[in-house]
Amino acid sequence: MSTSATIIKLPRASAGGRVTQARVAVSEWTKLRSLRSTRWTLLATAVLTIGFGIIASAVTSSRWLTMSAAEKATFDPLKTSLLGVNFGLLAIGVLGVLMITGEYSTGMVRSTFAAVPKRLPVLWAKAGTYSLVALALAIPSTLIAFFVSQGLLSSHHIQIAFSHPGVPGAVLGSALYLTLVGLFGLGIGAILRNTAAAISAFVAIMFVIPPLIEILPSSLANSIEQYLPSKAGGAIMQLGQHAHTLSPWAGLALFAGYATVTLAAAAVLLVRRDV
Repeated sequence: MSTSATIIKLPRASAGGRVTQARVAVSEWTKLRSLRSTRWTLLATAVLTIGFGIIASAVTSSRWLTMSAAEKATFDPLKTSLLGVNFGLLAIGVLGVLMITGEYSTGMVRSTFAAVPKRLPVLWAKAGTYSLVALALAIPSTLIAFFVSQGLLSSHHIQIAFSHPGVPGAVLGSALYLTLVGLFGLGIGAILRNTAAAISAFVAIMFVIPPLIEILPSSLANSIEQYLPSKAGGAIMQLGQHAHTLSPWAGLALFAGYATVTLAAAAVLLVRRDV
């Protein structure tokens, strides 16, 4: 996350030298929009979220007449259209990490904390700015993925309507899930302060540990995996509660708790540690 080509106005340079949360937020917004990595990562998130859902729906539509009865019986049009969310998680989570580790890698964090000695306003500004940007991207992405995918599936009358009970919550809840994943990545980045270590930790938690849990005896795996971050958050993309999973909103609430705890730990360390 290169900052060498961008000069950021820090909040202390504003009129009167008074540091306010609003001015810190403006500074963080300037940093975020000035970096090419932000644009590319957000683009990747949208393309993955929309693209994989559409591809999966197009493939299913083309194969429908030749699919077995068992495959047709287990087909889930909602899950298929939101498949890309699972891929978008990686891109948006990495951007969350880079929101803070990029400043540590370039040394710019010293200037930031010199301008905002209390430090915590910086973390809150990063979290708030990132949340607004991520949500503004995630909501249209999940809506486009859903409606285009259902249009493709409608040729065989296997689509599901947006008005179907639970569907609006699943589609918009998936956008919230993407946003929370970015905040989770931001918290991990603030804790570890190193890009490679933070991205590795994020990938391990979200993508590596879940399949490893499945190696355990089924009784043990079933009791554990529903509480893993990715499994809990991913529950929002389903209708109702399935076996060995949390209910959609309970799962998302648990993931929100993980993100909150991570940011809280980052806040404590941010105040206590040296730069």
